[in-house]
Amino acid sequence: MPSSPAEERSRSPTHEARRGRGMSAHAEAVGHGGEHHGPPPANQSSRIAPTVLGMFLFIGTETMLFGSFFAVYFFVRVVNPDASAIWPPPPFEFPKFVAGINTVILVTSSFTMHWALQSIKRNNRRGLQAGLVLTILMGLAFLLTQFIEYAHVGFNTADGAFASVFFGLTGLHGAHVLIGLLLLSFAANRAFRGHYSPEHHHGVELPGIYWHFVDVMWIVVYVTIYLL
Repeated sequence: MPSSPAEERSRSPTHEARRGRGMSAHAEAVGHGGEHHGPPPANQSSRIAPTVLGMFLFIGTETMLFGSFFAVYFFVRVVNPDASAIWPPPPFEFPKFVAGINTVILVTSSFTMHWALQSIKRNNRRGLQAGLVLTILMGLAFLLTQFIEYAHVGFNTADGAFASVFFGLTGLHGAHVLIGLLLLSFAANRAFRGHYSPEHHHGVELPGIYWHFVDVMWIVVYVTIYLL
């Protein structure tokens, strides 16, 4: 019986080649478990979260704000005729020991903040809570020590440009510590309510980034004002 035109086409070399290539491709896909060999799809987890990026941008603007205060401080030092001989100029005197204690307190609080974040990443909720509470307590101790320093420093904002810049720069940093404490208190409240998990902890990570920034800025303030 003569073959139909459809059967003739199915037996044609071109059709056989196409079918062979299709079966080969199918077998390769099955052999590799459907593995994809093209360009990898976009991985959202490898990108910086918008909230984290926003925090870094905010920190950038705050760094410029601190930079303007540092510029004024160094200008006051340059134009002061006694700066090359003794600093701070008489009759001002810095309580370096108290400021050193504050530095130790704030640097230690960075470690407790890091411990809190690493704890929730390991699903250790107790560690998260303890780390946040310790960080808050040390931040409060820092502010209390700074207020004591202000009360015994022996000068105020009305005692010239140097005094104004000193209180302006240290007060600006103190305001940032207070903001950080508010953020940490909010995070601690949510931590005790069980709102965080190893997968969802931006509410801890963002205050942590800000707190580390505050700590770094204090080290710069301490070295610039109290040691240089």
